[in-house]
Amino acid sequence: MPNNKQRIPFRYDIVGSFLRPDYLKKARAAFLDGTITKNELTTIEDQAIIDLIEKQKNAGLYAVTDGEFRRRWWHLDFIAGLNGITVYDFQTTAFGITTDAQGTYVSGPLSFSKDHPFLDHFRFTQKFASPLLAKQTIPGPNMIFLDSLILSKQYNENPIYSSLETFKEDLIKTYQDAIQAFYDAGCRYLQLDDTSWGGLFDDRFRELISNNGLDADQLLNAFQDVTEKCLVNKPADLAVTFHFCKGNFQSHWLYNGSYETIAKNLFSIEAFDGFFLEYDDERSGGFEPLKELKDQKIVLGLITTKKGELEDVSSVEKRIKEASKFVPLNQICLSPQCGFASTHEGNHLTEEEQWAKVRLVVDIAKGVWQDA
Repeated sequence: MPNNKQRIPFRYDIVGSFLRPDYLKKARAAFLDGTITKNELTTIEDQAIIDLIEKQKNAGLYAVTDGEFRRRWWHLDFIAGLNGITVYDFQTTAFGITTDAQGTYVSGPLSFSKDHPFLDHFRFTQKFASPLLAKQTIPGPNMIFLDSLILSKQYNENPIYSSLETFKEDLIKTYQDAIQAFYDAGCRYLQLDDTSWGGLFDDRFRELISNNGLDADQLLNAFQDVTEKCLVNKPADLAVTFHFCKGNFQSHWLYNGSYETIAKNLFSIEAFDGFFLEYDDERSGGFEPLKELKDQKIVLGLITTKKGELEDVSSVEKRIKEASKFVPLNQICLSPQCGFASTHEGNHLTEEEQWAKVRLVVDIAKGVWQDA
């Protein structure tokens, strides 16, 4: 049997987040209201995560996560813990609904804090994951590059860096330090979630980028360069994967466009062991961009987390076969297209439907691959 590093990503895998149980949502609301303490909230989070890990084990997964149960957002909680970042509140209609949201902007020199709370969060997950792997998810570096700097009104009104190159140097060092810190904490399966690449092929965001004085096509090379340099010192026995979706907020999405625009640059990042890509609806396009893949694995997100209705098994198997025309079947894996709760609110399905989706991924993979 190959070792875990050789097997990651697994034939059937998960992106990371799960629906928060109602009692955890109520506890978070009580903490915000000041009726319970931070320690009391943490105790409730701890038990919810322990219970979740057991459910993941029972589902037959090879690697488990904490479900992102301690987070408000899939990305902001990590970014907010970095030095040089400010968080602010606002309202957004970007996902087709009006809702309260938060954003970040670069307000000082970027660096990774050795006391970043996610390190202890990982250690807790690892303790209860044993003997399975604990998978750690964090947002990719270009989330900061695009949202907290390029498209940030606050940053552009008060720029901290004299040049993009100086900023990129600090961003790269921040992520190099973060990756090493997670490795030192025992992490051997790290995933970078980075939806910012969608802004490089979505016409609306390409225009926003242009309005801020940059060219999206040139920025594509910069995104690749930043990501490659973040991974240049990656320990040899640390598996790192990349996850991309076109937005996943309460079952709503954000980006339109084809992977064709980003495929060559993205798949050229050879330090990644695999790529999780969204393929749950027509907006994903065809599998043709997969021809740019090197020897990494591709995890097809063919099972949607946006709704509870189960996919037809034969239809999913047919799509896997279609993908195998562009990349060998041995390099293909299967997962849901995204997490089930990229934010605290979660997507529009029940916990029962969520676990039925996970079981479906497992069952289909075992029917397609002998080594699943």
